[in-house]
Amino acid sequence: MSVHPSRRRGAGTVAVGVLLALLLCAGAWLLWPSQPVAVPPLSPTNRLDDTATIERGRYLALLGNCMGCHTARGSPAFAGGRGIGTPFGTVFSSNLTPDRTGLKDWNADDFWRALHHGQSRDGRLLNPAFPYTNTTHVTRPDSDALFAFFRSLAPVESTIPGNNLGRYLGSQAALKAWRTLYFRPGEAVASVTDNGTTIDELQRGAYLVNGLAHCSACHVPRNALGGNSDMLSLAGGLMAAQGWYAPSLLDPAEGGVQEREVADTVALFQTGRSGTHIVTGPMAEVVQHSTQHWQVDDLRAMAVYLKALPATRSRVQPTVEARSENVLTLGAKIYEQQCAQCHGAQGQGVKGNDGNWAYPPLAGNSTVLQGVPANLVQAVLYGGFGPSTAGHPRPFGMPPFVLDLSGQEIADLLTYVRGAWGNDAPPVSALDVQQLRSAAGQ
Repeated sequence: MSVHPSRRRGAGTVAVGVLLALLLCAGAWLLWPSQPVAVPPLSPTNRLDDTATIERGRYLALLGNCMGCHTARGSPAFAGGRGIGTPFGTVFSSNLTPDRTGLKDWNADDFWRALHHGQSRDGRLLNPAFPYTNTTHVTRPDSDALFAFFRSLAPVESTIPGNNLGRYLGSQAALKAWRTLYFRPGEAVASVTDNGTTIDELQRGAYLVNGLAHCSACHVPRNALGGNSDMLSLAGGLMAAQGWYAPSLLDPAEGGVQEREVADTVALFQTGRSGTHIVTGPMAEVVQHSTQHWQVDDLRAMAVYLKALPATRSRVQPTVEARSENVLTLGAKIYEQQCAQCHGAQGQGVKGNDGNWAYPPLAGNSTVLQGVPANLVQAVLYGGFGPSTAGHPRPFGMPPFVLDLSGQEIADLLTYVRGAWGNDAPPVSALDVQQLRSAAGQ
């Protein structure tokens, strides 16, 4: 479970300066050691050794995609050690198995305190790369079930590297300052209106989106300190440390589903594709390792809640700059050589034998038209691959061109694609490509 502050690494220098000023002005309380907070008792409905409780915890771990961040490549599941990039440095995920290097000495109260307050068993404040701004909304019974599941795992000894966040951003004082600005424990889940559906379904969807699924961890717009006045915002933001853009879930022109059928949204989370929409990048990992395994009722509840969000055109499209005829000519030539065979000469896409899109159309494609070209650049550089799911086990993929095309050639190609076949999005520069490539290489 990870947080990806949405500024480039250069913002880290500004952030350090701002945080340092906060620390100097905040007073001596910032230097006091954190004390464990009081917690409610273990839920009477749960027994930590009960098979049903453990199984429910296993499903809750799927809802939260806990394994995604708490498993390093080639290592046992949930043993931690995966590096999570932020603009300020690298955070390493913790070991969730019941080993002495993990949760062996923890109890259910300690675990709930971590989820609800972002505080370790020794009182140490946790880094918000662990999305406690979301997990603070997880109920005590669900927290207990999760803990029961993790306690049932085979213990794995795993020594986790120390976080590499610099002198100030890695300090407890800096975390206190960040929490003062951006964290309130146990805030109520955002309410929604009843648009002809049952309130219970909407409430369940809100609980999933804002809590365990921690959608805002990626889809929240962040400032230079990696925060936002509304940490549950879904208005979209650049995942700077990865070079991908998490589109706004409030804007139907980006990732919002307000104008789609609930069944189509369910299919997207279940199979990784729906109509012309195919998930790639970080969202493909979420679908592959998490949402395809959700119960249908939970997928529907999430889709209903996302559909009920107020549609907001959150970004004013910038005035489109004049495109150089030379750039368009060069871009068209590259498209014909490298892209037309799959996406069609007119960007119309190609369907497979099953009638679904094997290669999506680029004409009118919402990803192509986004003001931030990050996802297009990443797909061309490193390839575009949908998730392998039970409903779509062998998706077609797009090869990487990082070794075949220069930054300028990629910029020319994407400028052409964003201006052809009725598309009208701003051009892409070689500098855009270089900056996004550098962010993805961190």
